[in-house]
Amino acid sequence: MLRVVVASDKFKGSLTSAQVAAAVATGVRRVHPGATVVAVPVADGGDGTLAAAVAAGYSLVPVDAAGPTGLPVRSGYARRGDTAVVELADVCGLVRLPGELAPMTASSYGCGELIAAAIDVGCSQLSLGIGGSASTDGGTGLVRALAGGEVLDLAALRARLDGVRVVVACDVDNPLTGPRGAAAVYGPQKGASPTQVAALDTRLTQWADQVAAATGHDLRDTPGAGAAGGVGFAALALLGAELRPGIDLMLDMVGFRDHLVGADLVITGEGALDDQTLRGKAVAGIAAAASAVPVVAVCGVNNLDPAGLATIGVQAAYALTDLEPDVERCIADPIPLLVKLAEQLASEHLTMAETGEGSA
Repeated sequence: MLRVVVASDKFKGSLTSAQVAAAVATGVRRVHPGATVVAVPVADGGDGTLAAAVAAGYSLVPVDAAGPTGLPVRSGYARRGDTAVVELADVCGLVRLPGELAPMTASSYGCGELIAAAIDVGCSQLSLGIGGSASTDGGTGLVRALAGGEVLDLAALRARLDGVRVVVACDVDNPLTGPRGAAAVYGPQKGASPTQVAALDTRLTQWADQVAAATGHDLRDTPGAGAAGGVGFAALALLGAELRPGIDLMLDMVGFRDHLVGADLVITGEGALDDQTLRGKAVAGIAAAASAVPVVAVCGVNNLDPAGLATIGVQAAYALTDLEPDVERCIADPIPLLVKLAEQLASEHLTMAETGEGSA
């Protein structure tokens, strides 16, 4: 019997990871009704991380916490045993600001509240996804929430984090400050004007100076310190965190490699395949982890040629725009198109495996 593993990231602004998997499964089963299709929703540490953890069997623990502007939102963390998964985007990310952005005032405080809630009920292993941040506060909000109000109360921080291991999903190597820092590179995406970018960078420099004076260690130039508006810096310098590529952390969390046993094909995907894909995003990470199994990708738009896809171990890519050139229509009604793509790839990549002519 054919076994297909579907492990796709979301199609941002259009489909969740779970919706992608469901549409692909429908298309595959239309061509091969007896196929076993295993859905493994994934994310890269940004929005969708919490949902992927719940789909993998973690329990959602609801928590009311501060959104990016301080207004309360209903969020939560995912828990399994003593392990908790926290998604910054869900509580205080850009997804919480559908209208006007708040580049100078948005805070990471709510993320710290979620971490504190998980620790307070006994979670000692924390996986923190920090993609999609709305703030450039250097993680000061997060630290204040953990320390009970004082930003640099090191004694309070150490007491709260005693025996706790924090692993952060981080896919950027930017430092905290300077021309490649959090404010300069990501501030404009969060609504900051050039003048505001300069002001934010000054704030981050002052914050880094304070942390260095208090801890005796200056980590502002560490790769990844500029992630999530400087939350990466706070995690490194004050939480003792380990930074890992987001997709690697997620694949371990959802037990992806266990699902590969006996698989004939892995179908991965994301909204757009482009140069960023080649630099270690979800599709590349999934293909690398599934190196012993053929991998194909589905997407909204494909900007990579076959040679580019081959460098990351993807045999072929199927884009919604192959069927419907109007991107807006693809975004508005993607499921029928994705089902058709799945039928096509199932016909082209699973027939030999079903008849025993291909490799399993």
